Amino acid sequence: MTKQVQHQVGLDALKPYVPGTPIEEVQRKHGLEDVIKLASNENPLGPSPKAVQAIRETLSKLNLYPDGQSYALRGALGDFLGVDREFVAVGNGADGVIMQTCMAYLDEESEVIVSESSFPVYDIYTHVMRAKLVKTPLKDYGLDLEAMADTITPRTRLIFVCNPNNPTGTIVTADQVTSFMERVPDDVLVVFDEAYYELVDSDVYPETLAYVREGRANVMVLRTFSKIFGLAGVRLGYAIAVPEVLAPVNRVKEPFAVNLLAQAAGVAALGDSAFVERTVGNTLKERRYLQEQLQDLGLEVVPSHTNFMLVKIGPQACEVQQALVRRGVIVRPCDGYSLPQFLRVTVGSREQNDRLIAALKDVLKA
Repeated sequence: MTKQVQHQVGLDALKPYVPGTPIEEVQRKHGLEDVIKLASNENPLGPSPKAVQAIRETLSKLNLYPDGQSYALRGALGDFLGVDREFVAVGNGADGVIMQTCMAYLDEESEVIVSESSFPVYDIYTHVMRAKLVKTPLKDYGLDLEAMADTITPRTRLIFVCNPNNPTGTIVTADQVTSFMERVPDDVLVVFDEAYYELVDSDVYPETLAYVREGRANVMVLRTFSKIFGLAGVRLGYAIAVPEVLAPVNRVKEPFAVNLLAQAAGVAALGDSAFVERTVGNTLKERRYLQEQLQDLGLEVVPSHTNFMLVKIGPQACEVQQALVRRGVIVRPCDGYSLPQFLRVTVGSREQNDRLIAALKDVLKA
């Protein structure tokens, strides 16, 4: 039975991306000094210390343009991933690589398959290229790969698989991906967006880089420095794919898409294994703790494989979110993800998580 899908086309359908509310905005609007932000899945431990030191050492070179080919960074990533640098492309955040991929592969005759309630940047750049956006429904808060495969047509050019999915935090499994890829034609590029890859603690999570290493020419894997390395502010993401997949992506990139500081920070961060271990350890510990605390409040929590979780509040979700903001706690409403009864909450430090829970208790009993 064919799954029901949604089709949208062109700039008229484009809804601009709305980022998490900045701390400074809440301070100005509500006259607050002490504000915490648990809306954008930032690393509560801060940035990689090695990356910070590399940035300091690079500041005196800001009069120079960066290496447009990001040669050293791509080489460091290749060594880190066990591939040649020609299998790596870098961009102004993973968002930048998504934009380049859409520019390289889409036109007005193209179709793109994404899931409902997934990362909205896929939608934005599909609309920018005036391609047709085809959305399949969620299944148990996760991506329905069978529905995605059912939706492929001769015009399908890209399929975005957000794994773990943002904002639900769910994953598709290795077996599901294997069955899905068996149904994907060779001329359809599957983009596995793995922004939260390092934070997944599951034996059934797929190792999609295997497709790239075996030379499959319709797979791209996206990852980022924003979460695990705490470098969201410098904007650095990357793609791994065979060179023929990356060639058109590289042709459409800005001449200096990755700035000098980001390149230096990225190379240094890859050598900061101690910071990565601390980030993973804090995330796993605090994720369990925060889920338990939220459930103790009688709230439904979608089990997460990321540094955030989806929490069902009910019809009053937006009102609860605003009430939390007035108490200096910023979380993310999910009406823009077609999940209007939910909030997305970043896993923070223990102090931040306790403050969120205390504020929620106060709001829910009001």
